Amino acid sequence: MTAAFEQLWQEIAPIGRDPKGGYLRYALSTPELVLRDWFRNQAARRDMDVSEDGNGNLFAWWGQSWGHDAVITGSHFDSVPHGGGYDGPLGIVSAFLAVDALRERGVTPDKPIGIAAFVEEEGGRFGVPCLGSRLITGAITPKKAAKLRDADGVTFGEALGVRPAGALPDLMGRMSAVVELHIEQGRALADLDAPVGVASAIWPHGRWRMDFTGSGDHAGTTRMADRHDPMLTFAYTVLAANKEARLSGAHATIARVLVEPNATNAIPSLVRGWLDARAEDTATLDRLVEAVLKRAHDRAERDGTTVVVEPESNSPQVTFDTTLASRLSGILGDAPILPTGAGHDAGVLSAHVPTAMLFVRNPTGVSHSPAEHAPDKDCAAGVKALATVLDHLSRKDSR
Repeated sequence: MTAAFEQLWQEIAPIGRDPKGGYLRYALSTPELVLRDWFRNQAARRDMDVSEDGNGNLFAWWGQSWGHDAVITGSHFDSVPHGGGYDGPLGIVSAFLAVDALRERGVTPDKPIGIAAFVEEEGGRFGVPCLGSRLITGAITPKKAAKLRDADGVTFGEALGVRPAGALPDLMGRMSAVVELHIEQGRALADLDAPVGVASAIWPHGRWRMDFTGSGDHAGTTRMADRHDPMLTFAYTVLAANKEARLSGAHATIARVLVEPNATNAIPSLVRGWLDARAEDTATLDRLVEAVLKRAHDRAERDGTTVVVEPESNSPQVTFDTTLASRLSGILGDAPILPTGAGHDAGVLSAHVPTAMLFVRNPTGVSHSPAEHAPDKDCAAGVKALATVLDHLSRKDSR
């Protein structure tokens, strides 16, 4: 299995790799479209039909397309800017290999198995994470999704070529289970010396856009006492977010920023930053965000600037089906069950379908970085585990 994984993985490894490091695989960009063609070709090699749901999501079918009680697996192709190669694609490559493994065993599933490639999971191009799964479940409206714009002003609707279809209850109602395999975004499995684990929960998390406005002016002629510099308010907010997150045992990150006019010799008139906040439970997350925004507004009053906050996404706390997680852990030889602070399409789908996740060991715990990595041997173990799970879930007597 290790050799089979290495061979298939190398087919996609060069696609979207940036010479400066990591990958640029934005949703519906040229590299991601190449990967989507690769997906169709892999399905064709296996005589699997491919269907699209009108929202940018692809499905390859072993058995009847959207047949009754379908079992869905897979993940996404898109990356964060200069991200790693495993976050997302590992789940898709592993799904095709798991189908190969089951066929080699002579397994014929009682239920259709669908391999999914969800669109815009990272939110790296259009700003809303898990956009494809949010659309298919109705968590976001087609009208709102169609108007989302990338940095160049291209809308999601324009990139997709059609208006998104939105919620598809007939399709959701045909799913009996979802299982997403993913590289672990942390090092719990490394500490436990386990190649594969099962997810228990996803921390609640969200993104907030913050516009700090002030008075643009000349850096050389404006007295310090006369300035209304939004960069100062922004800088204070970055530090406040870090402090409040540490005090509450949560996570807060401000890593994306735009500045106008973005000139070395000009005091900015606008600084736009994005807050990513996550916590173990919703109450802690709410307190964290409230504390950060209060400190931002208090500082703005002192600086003579203003702050306008716009929530862009909100992902509530997810507790995966505990019975299903325990059952999968058992059939995988008591694999560890652990939570994660990262969001996934599986988390969105879990509100509608019994859902589970499998994690593959990440020795350093690094993710969303070119240093993200999982050894081929562990990836092969992940394929074996996924095949075992799909075999179990696709049986007629599976509950």
